[in-house]
Amino acid sequence: MNLLLDTQLLLWAAGEPARLTPKAARLIEADDSILHFSVASLWEIVIKASLGRDDFQVDPHSLRRNLLENGFREVEIGAAHVLKVGGLPPLHKDPFDRLLVAQSVKEGVTLVTTDALVARYSPLIIEV
Repeated sequence: MNLLLDTQLLLWAAGEPARLTPKAARLIEADDSILHFSVASLWEIVIKASLGRDDFQVDPHSLRRNLLENGFREVEIGAAHVLKVGGLPPLHKDPFDRLLVAQSVKEGVTLVTTDALVARYSPLIIEV
């Protein structure tokens, strides 16, 4: 299964796996899981770290390198993703989450999130 991890899950999977729910850990560790991360998550980490957010204190360069070295696939941001955001209903206001939803729908990959509001966008989204 192709899984796109939202930013929070990505940070937990990479640095604090004990924080993952059992459901999230099962999905991430499944033999048939192909794990993806979005450039939008890196962007979010860079912005929130620069604002001094304690929960985003990770080096994005190291994070990206480690994700790629561990078999994660990078999903770049394209015009089709950005344009898809405009067609989403206003369920959620966070622009990073909305972009992840658009990428999930456009690319046909399952977005895994801890956010119940995000999960309401599509059957392609799993809340853990």
